[in-house]
Amino acid sequence: MADIKNILFATDYSEGSARACDLVRTLTRLTGARLTVLHVVTELVDRQRKMLPPGIMKTVAEEVERHAVEDMHKFCDAQFSGLEVGTEIVIGRADEEILKLAESLAADLIVLGTHGRTGIEKLLVGSTAEKVVRSSRIPVLTVRE
Repeated sequence: MADIKNILFATDYSEGSARACDLVRTLTRLTGARLTVLHVVTELVDRQRKMLPPGIMKTVAEEVERHAVEDMHKFCDAQFSGLEVGTEIVIGRADEEILKLAESLAADLIVLGTHGRTGIEKLLVGSTAEKVVRSSRIPVLTVRE
């Protein structure tokens, strides 16, 4: 059986992420693994950034950061009370940041919820979970919304 010492749980606070919490709590307790919860804030593309005046961009970034920290605390307090949890909030492309943090933590398992998008929605939006599963060197557990 695989030895799981570090679990990385990536969340976007969606229903799929909330459903995955049950499994994450159980796995963490059964294995005694260290749990890190990650939330990735999507970066504005250059075109969107250029539409905002520079002063407003700084204010928007500060507000996004403040809300991200508040949301992370609320989420972890609600989902993981009684467990020791590390948290990370980063800005970037979700799939890239998940894989980068998993490597730097020497994670043994990545857990994430999925939206279950299909068809044109999947084509337009893409699937973070699919990209992570395809590129990860370690096991990835996905939980469908």
